[in-house]
Amino acid sequence: MRLIIFALFYFSFLLQASEGVANQPVSKVVTTEHHEWGYLNPLRGKLSPGAVNLWGDRTKNSATGMLVRFKKGFESPPHIHNITYRGVVIDGLLHNDDPSAEKMWMPRGSFWTQPAGESHITAANGSTNLIYLEIDSGPYLVKPMEQAFDNGERPLNLHKNNMVWLDQKTLKYLNAPNVKAIQLWGDDNAVIGQMIKLPGQFSGVIASKSSEFRAVLISGKVSYRSSEQSGIKLDPGSYFESTAEFDHLVKNLGNEDVILYIRTDEQFEIR
Repeated sequence: MRLIIFALFYFSFLLQASEGVANQPVSKVVTTEHHEWGYLNPLRGKLSPGAVNLWGDRTKNSATGMLVRFKKGFESPPHIHNITYRGVVIDGLLHNDDPSAEKMWMPRGSFWTQPAGESHITAANGSTNLIYLEIDSGPYLVKPMEQAFDNGERPLNLHKNNMVWLDQKTLKYLNAPNVKAIQLWGDDNAVIGQMIKLPGQFSGVIASKSSEFRAVLISGKVSYRSSEQSGIKLDPGSYFESTAEFDHLVKNLGNEDVILYIRTDEQFEIR
């Protein structure tokens, strides 16, 4: 009898444990009003751009996605970073290049990469300036240009006007009319980064089966909901993620295109 009671207790425990795991959230949404800003380079204090982690931790040895904001007229001294980063302009005008290069102001929706060890400056010229900055490992450090080195990578400055967007005729995972995408980095066998463009009044689903799906709103306004979230309005700089098979329901609230930057380790579908 004791054995039967123990068996019933044990199986009840396993069932409750499995239900607890099943009930754990597999998605997350971060809206702009919940950002807690600090300094990108604490050693420079108020002279530093502001920064906030969307995911990860830029002070540790981990991949991280963060927002960085600059005041109008900001221009950094020549410097290097210990790691390579990628940048996407969300607001304003940004320049990132060799210290001797002429300014090439990149507007919202532009993309660039900055290789580790290469001397460069970053400048901002909009009334407000905001970027999404992403690293694959950390910590994110700023070092003097005298410590420059060549890691074999080369920088890329991709102005939004030079981007080639593909539609559902080429990309089979775009199962909705007038949706477009561009792959920015990575390959199909690993983590990739891309941007998607959702037309005005679009309403549909971004269906992911990825163990790492991360999305940052670059432009436009979106109504977001899912099985774990009721309707939430997202502004540029907002973020959502999932870590399992999951449907993100998005609606473009305007007539202009919405642009999302997406980092994922398995191709999603838009329908």
